[in-house]
Amino acid sequence: MEYDQLKLDNQLCFMLYASSKEITKNYRPFLSVLGITYTQYITMIVLWEEDNITIKALGDKLYLDSGTLTPLLKKLEASGLILRTRAKEDERNVYIELTEEGLALKEKAKDIPEKLLCSTKLCLSEAAELRERLKLFLSSIKDN
Repeated sequence: MEYDQLKLDNQLCFMLYASSKEITKNYRPFLSVLGITYTQYITMIVLWEEDNITIKALGDKLYLDSGTLTPLLKKLEASGLILRTRAKEDERNVYIELTEEGLALKEKAKDIPEKLLCSTKLCLSEAAELRERLKLFLSSIKDN
């Protein structure tokens, strides 16, 4: 009892880590058809919402640093899904823009969220509640 707080099953961090691994694994069959990874998928989601943004803005939205984003963006560019261009006014800023192929991928990906939900045992309202709780949790720990 004295060390119950150190049991693996009592660790919030472990439950989040294991859940993240499992949900990412559940995405794999849907994303492999599109030829992209989970991290590339969430990158594309951001770009489908807001095209032609800087790497910094993209990294902020995804909680990824430029060292992680750069190789990922190179692969997306090599696949013909995005273009990277340096800003003329300040070459330190690199903008990410969808290609026609990148835009077309959105149509192919539109059913993935529903398919993923079906792969879980959650109903739509439970998934929405969990997502909102996790948003609150993330905002409470961010920048601590």
